[in-house]
Amino acid sequence: MSQKSFHIGLCMAGAVSAGAYTAGVMDYLMEALEEWEKRRGQSGVPSHRVQISVIGGASAGGMTGIIAAGAINRPFAPVPVPEPDALLKEHPENPFYHSWVDLLGDDMFRRMLDTSDIRREGKVTSVLNSDFIDAIAERTIRTNPAGWVPAPPYFTEPLKLFTTLTNLEGIRYNIAFRSELLESRHNMTMHNDFACFHLNETQYGQQGWMPLDFKTGLNVLLARDAAIATGAFPIGLKSRILNRNRAVVMQNSWINFTNTAPDENDQTPYTTQNVDGGLMNNEPFEKVKQLLNEEAHSFSEQEQEDYRRFRTAVLMVDPFPGEAPRTFRINQELLPTLQYLFNAITQQLRAKPSALIDAMSGEKAGQYLIAPTRPVRSGPAAGTKVDGSKAIACGAMDGFSGFMHKEFRIHDYYLGRYNCEMFLRNHFTIPAEHLDAHPVFGEGYAMADRNRFRSFRKDAYQIIPIFKDYEPGYYPMPVFGSGTQWPIVEEKILQRYTGAIRKRVEGVIMNAVPMNRFRRFLLYIGCQVLFNKAITQKITKLMLASLHKHGLVTAATSAAISATAPEQQA
Repeated sequence: MSQKSFHIGLCMAGAVSAGAYTAGVMDYLMEALEEWEKRRGQSGVPSHRVQISVIGGASAGGMTGIIAAGAINRPFAPVPVPEPDALLKEHPENPFYHSWVDLLGDDMFRRMLDTSDIRREGKVTSVLNSDFIDAIAERTIRTNPAGWVPAPPYFTEPLKLFTTLTNLEGIRYNIAFRSELLESRHNMTMHNDFACFHLNETQYGQQGWMPLDFKTGLNVLLARDAAIATGAFPIGLKSRILNRNRAVVMQNSWINFTNTAPDENDQTPYTTQNVDGGLMNNEPFEKVKQLLNEEAHSFSEQEQEDYRRFRTAVLMVDPFPGEAPRTFRINQELLPTLQYLFNAITQQLRAKPSALIDAMSGEKAGQYLIAPTRPVRSGPAAGTKVDGSKAIACGAMDGFSGFMHKEFRIHDYYLGRYNCEMFLRNHFTIPAEHLDAHPVFGEGYAMADRNRFRSFRKDAYQIIPIFKDYEPGYYPMPVFGSGTQWPIVEEKILQRYTGAIRKRVEGVIMNAVPMNRFRRFLLYIGCQVLFNKAITQKITKLMLASLHKHGLVTAATSAAISATAPEQQA
């Protein structure tokens, strides 16, 4: 680690369609670092260097991390805030925008309800059609020898990149016990898995980190498969297969935590079936922090947590930051209990008590969060702010609402950019009292125009300088079809899905398990008479309630939909 550089690790949490928010954050961060690089050496500009050394993520965050890895060695421009007449224009020149906002069209939800996957495979692999993910991944994560350029100096080489995975088979291990059993070992399985890469490396090294090179194509297909696998939302989206080298995987202490010595000559493929990495580890900040501490091995952990000496920081991007839990309502009926059970298992799987206790102190340097917060610009609540999942338009329907309307994704992308800018201006800072004595920032700011890069919220100075002057009321957000800077869906948007929902429900029910012709005929009659209508009603009702809760449809619109949608009638 350079004595004159400050190193950051990005931890990007799972987000479903709110990956558009994370993509916006990443886009602005790279723009800010690029602008600083262009101005480096000019009078008054801070001279220290900040480098991204680690990118780790889960689900949508892991997918964005791999998209970022593919974007490091190709020039691209940010997408300016569009005018209303160009709001829905596609931008293939920007990999973050094209992957998360454009997707394959405005209305992705209709594609996800299409039954072509069931007809093609003759079986059900997921509740929703996942084919669109493959198409976007193939378009975005690919070898690019012609357009390849060296990585900019604000990335460390080699960059460490990883995604979390939920390995359905798992890694088996056993514990020896004294027992009268013939097999005196207690067998257990760990399902927490990782796909770990060294960007712009061309040779396999140690510790199980696989080389990834977008110029030669080395492991690019594997990185694409890992991106798809970490985003395979359980049951909702298709599980994914990942093929790796067994010896390399077993060199990784995160996976082979018993440190069993692998056979380095073993060329056996290691094939796993995986679902969403966020199921096991949705916010792998402890892993990012571990890697940064290894980079800063010459500095103690206490030094890394002290504003006077810290050389590293973890920036966590989380579109769904932890919110205070709702009051638990005891209900022993089957369906509520199953819902509680699934939530309890998921939360317990993600819990990291030791890491959480270590991170609880607000006095520690080196841990930062970028999460949604938006100003309310009009209406009775004008002048206030909305935080958390309700600040983003993709936050409804458990994160799936962004697939319904492109305006939702556009909003969250630009909110991510805005939140990143405000974060860099006012929160990713070094306190003024520690500036001059700090070994990196003291020298970096020695000849800088300090007033220009001072936070206006506290007595501190920007670690990554922002050169654009701030104006009161600044909020770079497009005007949407609602005529405001907050998108609201049209009155009859749910009506266009009722037929597609019914067909998808029928396809899933009819093909979920093998059956003979007579049973299939009876089930088909049941679908037509009872199941389809009841399930469609329930799904539509839940979707509408969630959109309404997040302010994406007005009360008048809700009433209009309920009154006119034929599937809502008793």
